Amino acid sequence: MATSTTSKKKTTAKSKKKRTTNKKLVIVESPAKAKTISKYLGRTYTVVASKGHIRDLPKSRMGIDIPDDFKPDYISIRGKGDTIKMLKAEAKKAKEVFLASDPDREGEAIAWHVSHVLNLDVNDKNRVTFNEITKETVKDAFKHPRTIDMNLVDAQQARRIIDRLVGYSISPILWKKVKKGLSAGRVQSVALWIIIKREREIQAFNPEEYWTIDSVFKKGRSKFKASFYGVDGKKFPLGNNDDVQNVLKKLDAKADFEITDVKKREKKRQPPRPFTTSTLQQDANKKLHFKTGRTMMAAQQLYEGINIGKEGSQGLITYMRTDSTRISAGAKLEAAQFIHDEYGPEYALNHPRKLKLPEGAQDAHEAVRPTSVMRTPKQIEKYLTKDQFKLYNLIWSRFVASQMTPAIVDTETVKVVQNGVEYRANGSKLNFEGYLKAYSAGKEKDNILPDLEIGDHVTLDNNVPNQHFTQPPARYTEANLIKALEENGVGRPSTYAPTLMTIQKRYYVKLDARRFVPTELGEIVNKLIEEYFPEIVNVDFTADIEGKLDDIEEAKLRWVKLVSEFYQPFSKEVSYAEKEMEDVQIKEPLAGFNCNICGSPMVEKMGKYGKFFACSRFPDCRNTQTIVKEIGVICPKCHEGQVIERKTKKNRLFYGCSRYPDCDFVTWDKPIGRDCPKCGHFLVNKKVRGGWQVICPEGDYEENVIK
Repeated sequence: MATSTTSKKKTTAKSKKKRTTNKKLVIVESPAKAKTISKYLGRTYTVVASKGHIRDLPKSRMGIDIPDDFKPDYISIRGKGDTIKMLKAEAKKAKEVFLASDPDREGEAIAWHVSHVLNLDVNDKNRVTFNEITKETVKDAFKHPRTIDMNLVDAQQARRIIDRLVGYSISPILWKKVKKGLSAGRVQSVALWIIIKREREIQAFNPEEYWTIDSVFKKGRSKFKASFYGVDGKKFPLGNNDDVQNVLKKLDAKADFEITDVKKREKKRQPPRPFTTSTLQQDANKKLHFKTGRTMMAAQQLYEGINIGKEGSQGLITYMRTDSTRISAGAKLEAAQFIHDEYGPEYALNHPRKLKLPEGAQDAHEAVRPTSVMRTPKQIEKYLTKDQFKLYNLIWSRFVASQMTPAIVDTETVKVVQNGVEYRANGSKLNFEGYLKAYSAGKEKDNILPDLEIGDHVTLDNNVPNQHFTQPPARYTEANLIKALEENGVGRPSTYAPTLMTIQKRYYVKLDARRFVPTELGEIVNKLIEEYFPEIVNVDFTADIEGKLDDIEEAKLRWVKLVSEFYQPFSKEVSYAEKEMEDVQIKEPLAGFNCNICGSPMVEKMGKYGKFFACSRFPDCRNTQTIVKEIGVICPKCHEGQVIERKTKKNRLFYGCSRYPDCDFVTWDKPIGRDCPKCGHFLVNKKVRGGWQVICPEGDYEENVIK
């Protein structure tokens, strides 16, 4: 009996072992993606995550053998030892190994590095890609595995090596000549140069005076607005007050004006294209006030999969790194059906819209869109975080709108004339919403003119001359800077977010009212790079490299040749800069008080987490102090300390008492120094839609919004 039981246990153990060794291993980048895909593939697959790259160039040195055709010295990334050990153990047990990292150059490089670590044959058909993480798409992708695309790998490798050559050649010079902790990069240096170029344009701008005459006319009881256009049928610019007075002298205050022309037109407003990475980042910045990093983090989560109840974990959007506006036939068909049923047949396209790709677009995969338009934002809102919901709603609405009919606007232009002086009135009325039913750039009010016909007479009710001055070009927002980089062919969808984060992290620029302003440090670094490495900040040169990286991907150019062509002149610039660049002294502002340890003046310094006070005798004296900013309000809790600005580790602003830890008063919203007239609680200034509002956090008291 005992023997029989033992035999049974051995048989069970063998069968378990056999089932384990027959499993197929799938390697993706992230645990969230692994969790989603695992549910689709079933028990015969084991899905694990590499958690991004597992090999890279070393951080402590260049890691490139320049004489040996720029051979990179890849090493295992520090901290990835356990992950690599796990991947090897799982691969050893598996019947087959599939590499299912993201469908772009970076994803292809990750697959290649993993295959190298696991000693897989690069000629094996073990590479699986999909543009969206849905059950049907993933299962279909595993029916058609391919070999690793070495052209994609080489393109990524060429970018990585060129960026390493730039960063690890220029940065040490900046460390030596300016200060430690600085860096330079191929794309980040161009982004900084674009910001500084705009700042120079603003500083060099000379405002010019001009005038307008804005008027109100009456026909019967109806009034309408019009603006001065010109004299005797020709446009006449008003440069100063004398020009205005000369025009006004021609008018007879008692006489009527005549309607000499009425033009009515019907204009079609075409819907926007579905999102690419850059247009998604731009729109999220404009409409949601999301920084690029925040946008891409939420997009990554939506792509990799969210648990949405009965359906389980589902990828909700297609791959979010793309410069294509292409849409699959299946997605178009589903959208057409949804629009027909939800909005009506007049909103659905009769024929799919054909869109021309932007110049230079790689078209590797589709636009950013929902994986199923049937999952409306309202249906899945309860499963999403606030950021995820806002971004999904934006992507879903834009995609639906792109598949809808145009909006139709009735426009009207009216000429109002007296003694040769011509005013023009423009009217508009939305006749048919079209795509605006789903997606609007902003609510536009109709401007309906009264019933006017040629020959009608109207009276002047109000005539107001206004002086204006031309304005300098605006500083770049994140959205505008991304647009400028894209238009100049600098960088690619995956590079915009890290580029913008880097120039802020290095304190080359700061955000003021959501617009980039270069710092003194940024100006110094840019000036040195402009002088000693002019090609690095040459937009055309950088865009040309991007084009050649595309050529490598398409097997039109060898990566070693591109790197060699770049490095030959660049290395001469490096040698010249090392010899000729002079040391730069950055003036550190005085703090206005002396060190309480040695008595030397304290100065303001810039560190990893922002500004702080430090002793001017550093490193002999290492005394530092946090910069405290008082807001002029006594602490409402202890009534002794001052309310000061503080920041969390994630740089979020909050307010606390200067007597902390003796007083633990803290609030996210700014106290204003007044108490609520209803309950006596302190009032705060809270940011709301449209501006700021004084409210009571504990009651229902609130004051008018201040814009």
